[in-house]
Amino acid sequence: IDAGPIPISAQSLAVLLVGYFLGKKNGPLAILIYILIGIAGLPVFADRNSGFSVLLGGSGGFIYGFVLGAALMGYLAEKGWGRSFLKALLAMFLGTVLIVICGLVQLTVLYDIPSALEYGLYPFIWGALIKVLLGAIVILFAEKKGAAN
Repeated sequence: IDAGPIPISAQSLAVLLVGYFLGKKNGPLAILIYILIGIAGLPVFADRNSGFSVLLGGSGGFIYGFVLGAALMGYLAEKGWGRSFLKALLAMFLGTVLIVICGLVQLTVLYDIPSALEYGLYPFIWGALIKVLLGAIVILFAEKKGAAN
């Protein structure tokens, strides 16, 4: 089975922060524009990929999940989840889980559950945890900085 390769990138970190800082409406809209730019042929997806075929392949579900993850982060931002480190950490974790679930659903449709986990989850666990932590730090720092102004 060739499920990818599904590249390791910092896209999910960027997407979740965009969602958080732009809000529940503008965050997903920004991600949709990003996806349309990628479909149009600009190499904005991981590993400088582009085109509609990326959305149909192993990475596609993760990219669709970016929209939902950004919306969730925007919603949680509006509820004040960035004011505490634990809530910011939980928000990043939930956004990441949502993106991963979307990715695993598409991989399962394309292949099967064991392959989806092998190609779409296991290689990414440690990196995802690091991105969750980094994202929470960025959110907390930005919230504290904003409160000081």
